[in-house]
Amino acid sequence: MIFKVVKGMFMYDEIFNNFENDILIKDEIHFLLESDDCSLLFKKSNEIREKYIGNEIHLRGIIEFSNYCKRQCLYCGIQSQNSKIKRYRMEKNEIIETAVNSKYKTIVLQSGEDNYYTDNMICEIVKEITKKGFVVTLSIGEKSYEQLEKYRLAGARRYLLKHETSDVNLYGTLNPRMSFEQRITCQNNLKSLNYEVGSGIMIGLPLQTLESIANDIMFFRKMDYDMIGISPFIPHPDTVLAKSDITSLDLVKKVVAITRIITKTANLPVTTAFSTLGKDKFKESPYLSMLKVGANVIMPNITPLKYKMNYELYPDKSKNTTDNIEKDIKSIKRVISDNYGFRVKI
Repeated sequence: MIFKVVKGMFMYDEIFNNFENDILIKDEIHFLLESDDCSLLFKKSNEIREKYIGNEIHLRGIIEFSNYCKRQCLYCGIQSQNSKIKRYRMEKNEIIETAVNSKYKTIVLQSGEDNYYTDNMICEIVKEITKKGFVVTLSIGEKSYEQLEKYRLAGARRYLLKHETSDVNLYGTLNPRMSFEQRITCQNNLKSLNYEVGSGIMIGLPLQTLESIANDIMFFRKMDYDMIGISPFIPHPDTVLAKSDITSLDLVKKVVAITRIITKTANLPVTTAFSTLGKDKFKESPYLSMLKVGANVIMPNITPLKYKMNYELYPDKSKNTTDNIEKDIKSIKRVISDNYGFRVKI
């Protein structure tokens, strides 16, 4: 592939004029991340979305059933050292009742890394929900191979385990007493157990660079994730990163668009962090803004109201709403899927 070069860089339009097999290389990705002109990028990412996954939007109900967490991730509002947060745990029957009364076919069970819930409890919850015809996604942190196998046998089909950055040094700085290698081992264990595996990153982390983000996107391709959540970093006032800068939402959109191009069929959600931060920054809803550049999943929060406000990974999260999402989806001629939304690999 040959490109025109200006001052050592690719010509923006040449990247897409010579686009072969819908593939981008790392240098092109880095160039697109730096570019101020997003028009061709967003046009291409939407074309790729339409070509490979069509017009369906998948809605997945998320239940945040515990905000206890043993981890000390510096960016997270529910990390163990935050003494200001009001902690809660939903009991087993309450989790099940919330799930089975939902109108969504996929239920995402998410919590901090909370050892209160035994493997038997998790398995019982999964079994009760799946036997009612729902698909269950778990997002409960790092677990051993044996634990993940138990959940899979109980009926869990998907697992979300974000690593937030593939920069090993940055990961170690932001996640004390955690290992990037262990995180990826856990993801590989999930793959070997035939889960659909979700991961993802945050954009705008302190010390993060465009080079790092380009490497993150290449890592998505290497790992071939089934779902990828790309969120803006939003500083939480009760963490040591409280005074960090606010993330550029345009950069987040660029990363989603490039990720759609390089992964083709991966499920890309409009993350709650993006919709929360973007609710007052776009003329249209942040959901529409992201759906137009390649996203195809939305996860309405169905956590009972009395708990929802305390699952505060970042400020103002509880104010996020999907009240008008069905109207928004129809306005851009997309349709709400009536299937489970498993990824079809090519």
